[in-house]
Amino acid sequence: QVQLVESGGGLVQAGGSLRLSCAASGGTFGSYTMGWFRQAPGKERELVVAISWSTGARIQRDSVKGRFTISRDNAKNTVYLQMDSLEPEETAVYYCAAAKRGGVYWSQAAYDYWGQGTQVTVSS
Repeated sequence: QVQLVESGGGLVQAGGSLRLSCAASGGTFGSYTMGWFRQAPGKERELVVAISWSTGARIQRDSVKGRFTISRDNAKNTVYLQMDSLEPEETAVYYCAAAKRGGVYWSQAAYDYWGQGTQVTVSS
């Protein structure tokens, strides 16, 4: 059974950084698309960044370009989201997701597996 477990959330001041981790198990993730979503209180869940490991294709919200970086450690089956220059409006629960399909997708409906989420709070 595929499992995704996020960690690394917490409280940070505006302008600070956090690195989220998503440890994957129970599947072969080399060809999966991995994405990070976030959901702020009272708002829809939205994609932050996604990458297809098989093709290298990537999509990313304009608001995080130059500040957020997705990466992975194949040996650990772990994907990371480095977040720099965080802003208070980025306070949200951040979710890791995996899609068995090879492309990159904005819609959460395209993702097959989800982690439980990790809270990120950015204070002003």
